Amino acid sequence: MTLIAIDGPAGAGKTTLAAKFFQALSADKSVVVIHMDDLYDGWDNALSDALTSTLAEIVQAYKTASVFTISIFNWATMAFDSTRSFQPSDIMIIEGVGAGQKVVRDAGATLYWLDIEPELGLTRTLQRDGFEIESQMRRWQIAQDAHFVADATRMHADHIITSQA
Repeated sequence: MTLIAIDGPAGAGKTTLAAKFFQALSADKSVVVIHMDDLYDGWDNALSDALTSTLAEIVQAYKTASVFTISIFNWATMAFDSTRSFQPSDIMIIEGVGAGQKVVRDAGATLYWLDIEPELGLTRTLQRDGFEIESQMRRWQIAQDAHFVADATRMHADHIITSQA
C-alpha cells in the first residue's frame, strides 16, 4: 500500500500533479485520489481541527483497507451536501493545501511539496476559479501560510518541486 500527499500553496499545481500520478499509476494498480477542496468547511473553517480529524479517519481506513465515506463540501451552496465512498485501494493520493499535515505524514505518506511565488499562485488560482474570489484568496494565502508554519509541512517534505510561470 502506498500513500502519497501532495501539498503546497494554492495555485502551485497540486491537482495537476495528482492527475499525472493517477494516470501513471492506475494502469496496473487501484488508485484513489482525495481532493482537499472536497473536505474543507468553507473559507473560514477549512484548515481546522475538524479537517485533521477527517484526514485521520481517511488514513486509518486506508491503512486497514476499509471502505470509507467522506462528506463533500459544495462551494456553490457553502455546505456539506453529499458524500462519496471509497473502496480499499493499492494507492491513495491526497492532494491540496493541508494534505501533507502531520497526521498524514505519520501514516507513512510520501510528501511532495510544490513551491510557487505567492502572486503567481494567486494569479493561477483566480484564472482557474474566477476573479470574484480574490478577497477570499488573499485571506486564504494568510491562513495557508500560518498552517504551513505551524505544521512545518515543507520542512517534512520528501520531495520539493518548484512551479514556474
